[in-house]
Parts: sequence; structure tokens; C-alpha cells
Amino acid sequence: MPVSRRAFLESAAATTLAAQVAGAAESKIPMRTLGKTGAKVTQMAFGCGSRFLSYKDEEQALQVLNRAIDLGIRYMDTAYGYGSGVSETRVGKVMKTRRKEVWLATKVNARKGDEAMRIIEGSLKRLQTDQVDLLHIHSLTDEEDLKAIEANDGVLKVLYKVRDQKMARFIGVTSHTDPTVLKTALERHDFDCTQMALNAAHVGMKNGAKGMEINSAMKHSFEKIALPVAKRKNMGVIAMKIFGQEGLVGKAPINKLIQYSLSLPVAAVVLGMPKPEFLEENVKIVQAFAPMPRSEMNSMAKELEPMKAELDRFFANHVDA
Repeated sequence: MPVSRRAFLESAAATTLAAQVAGAAESKIPMRTLGKTGAKVTQMAFGCGSRFLSYKDEEQALQVLNRAIDLGIRYMDTAYGYGSGVSETRVGKVMKTRRKEVWLATKVNARKGDEAMRIIEGSLKRLQTDQVDLLHIHSLTDEEDLKAIEANDGVLKVLYKVRDQKMARFIGVTSHTDPTVLKTALERHDFDCTQMALNAAHVGMKNGAKGMEINSAMKHSFEKIALPVAKRKNMGVIAMKIFGQEGLVGKAPINKLIQYSLSLPVAAVVLGMPKPEFLEENVKIVQAFAPMPRSEMNSMAKELEPMKAELDRFFANHVDA
């Protein structure tokens, strides 16, 4: 029987919609609960740090960020310190139309409260939103740094205020330098989340092993020291430095490095992806994720033991800007 033009168009539209839905289902990334926040986030976050800034052409950077959202990534991780606001500005150009689609996290690197508030207010403008989902104190380093954060005129009090005023739904702290200092901060304060260096090389001892035997040094890691505190307090945990700032690339398969970190009690892993093809590949890896058996995790960590001291020394002074 002849088909009317209207019926044909309606049928074509239905077919297109079905294809879009099927494509969305194929690209769906599994989600996990971000600790006591109760929020569901994709277990892969798009890292908007130095790797995102390596896209010198802003239009390409925005295309990659939009592609990440199209592929199902619902967690964007940025910071004022990434290019002194450049990353936030780029992310904001996408958030202008896609804010409701993502969990948006940024970070403040100032330690004085007044300066921190100015940066946070600027972050909201750059991100083109009136509220971020998560605001971190950026890159906790040593005991003196923790004292500065905790001071009467320090950034910590500002974060509590920002949370109370709903400028940020939740607050946290990040560290890739010293797991003992992070442990102390998590024990003392009311953070909702934390982001820490968690990789198969058991990174996390300020200034490296300092001559200690490797087996002893392995005990000094974020995984062994800070992570248990975060889990005991039901904080949302985000893993970073999965590839050891490329230090582990070539030492173990990329999919295994991601699998290791995702097998820890974390909600998400933050991945920096300086090439579009890395984005596509990492999405496929995370979609295919299955927990790594503990025995395999132990074997992998053992194989990467020789890298630990070198990575620890590197991260002791590393600034991802």
C-alpha cells in the first residue's frame, strides 16, 4: 500500500530516534555512588588538567570535551590552577549548554581565605554556573601546608562557607604528595570527598623511598594509608595519577592500569586524554571493566615495585598546571 509523506517522515524519525537510543546505550559508562554524597557518577572522569591544556587549538579542545559527554562521561574534573583559569574557561563554554548533563568538580589552590573566595567566585563565572557539584582544596602537600589550610584565615573555613551557601554542593581535598598528611586531614575534617594518587605502583611516599627496602616502602602509599580512612568515613573517593603522569606507560598495559585502580574502593578514575583516540579507547576499556582479582593486583604491584621510588620523588614536587 502507498505510504503517506507524513507517515514516512514519522517512521524515519522513529528509526533515527531508535538508532540514537541504541547508540547511547552502547556508549553508556557504568556508574558508582560517590560515597556519602549519594550521587551517582560515571566511573571514568574526564581530566581537564595539563593533558586537556595540551590541545593548543581551543576549538579542538571543546570538540573533545563534547565528544566525551556524547560518549557517556558524566564527570568533568577541572581546577583554577590548570592554566590559571584557562581550563575552567574552556569547560565553561561547554557547560553553557550542557551543565545539567555532568557532575562538575573544580579545585582552589589558594591557602588564604580571602584569595580563595575570589578564585571560587571567578571559577563559577568561568564555568558559567552558579554552583559546582564538588569543590576541592587543590594538592595538599606537607604538614606546613595543612597548617596553612587549617588556619583561622585559611581556605578550609571558606570551603565550609561555600558549601553552606550552596556555591558548591560538596567539598573535598586532593593530594598526590604525602599520604600521611592526607590521612591526617581526612581524619580531622568534614570532607565529603577526596581525590588521591592511586595506581598499581603504590605511589605515595614524600621524596621517594629514601633508601628503604622496597617491600617496606610499599607500605607507604595512598592505597595503604589514606584510602582506608576515606572509606571508614564513607567519603567519595576519586583516583588520579593512574598512569603515574605517563611514568607507568609502557611498563604495564593501559587497560590493566585502569583496571587496577578501578578495582580499588573508588567511585571514579580521572583520566587525562591529550589525543581524541585516547578518549575513544579509554571509554571502551572502562565499559569492559571487570574487577581484577586481588592476586593479580598483588602480582602487578610487585612487577611495578622498581618504579615506586622514582614516581614518589617526581610527585613530591609535581604541579599539574
